[in-house]
Amino acid sequence: MDHHTPSTGNELGFLQDECKKEHFTNEFVDEASDFSDTKPFEVDDILDLAGGAMDAIARHRSTLPRTEEPLMDEKAHPEQREEDWGRPDAPPSPDLARTQRVLASPAASQLVDLLYWRDLQRTGVVFGASLFLLLALNACSIISVLSYISLALLSVTISFRIYKGILQAVQKSEDGHPFKMYLDQDVTVPAETVQNYADATLEHVNAAVKELRRLFLVEDLVDSLKFAVLMWILTYVGSLFNGLTILIIVHVAAFSWPVIYEKHQTQIDHYYGLVNNQIKEVMKNPAQ
Repeated sequence: MDHHTPSTGNELGFLQDECKKEHFTNEFVDEASDFSDTKPFEVDDILDLAGGAMDAIARHRSTLPRTEEPLMDEKAHPEQREEDWGRPDAPPSPDLARTQRVLASPAASQLVDLLYWRDLQRTGVVFGASLFLLLALNACSIISVLSYISLALLSVTISFRIYKGILQAVQKSEDGHPFKMYLDQDVTVPAETVQNYADATLEHVNAAVKELRRLFLVEDLVDSLKFAVLMWILTYVGSLFNGLTILIIVHVAAFSWPVIYEKHQTQIDHYYGLVNNQIKEVMKNPAQ
């Protein structure tokens, strides 16, 4: 009896498995027959499903930030993306984005603070020293200017060094070198900083070279004619002023115009709008 028990258990297990397989097969056949009895999809039903899917995708994209939208849309419809640059929710144009990155840098922030006179003492020193240097270069050669500035600086530092040495000898103190704090400072320029400025400068140089090539080789006739008119006007400006005089005027304007515009922005914008409208009217009706 012990010999027949395992075989009987195996047979029962086999029968149970066969019953399960037959049951699942019958269910599958029933479901397939039910599906075959259903009415096939019409064209209108397929279009409704496609329209619902497109609406769902559009609602999902509307909830995403502009920067998270797929790049495929920008490549497929570049003209639409350029038209959207003026919208409040649209991403900035490449030129505007580059300008914003430049203005966000610490050096640009310090320059803006100088031009807007945020710190009167610091801006006054920078403006006075740079204006004096430009006036000196306008009166003398650059070699003479550099020599006189170096002699003046050496006169101050040597006199102070001798004065502190005599004072330490009289007071019998050991204060050390008077410029020790400045001598211990690290004045080396980091290679990363040089690389960043070099990359930025190279980008502007390449853009300028491409633009000059486009103008001189007359890629666009109208732009080349405008450039020729500008050069013709500059010939008269060059006969009246030299380069340093123009640089001095630009320097004074850079430190004065931002403050003037900030204080009188409303009046300046009003008169600028009037002049601009008059110019547009003249350009539209040149015969009158």
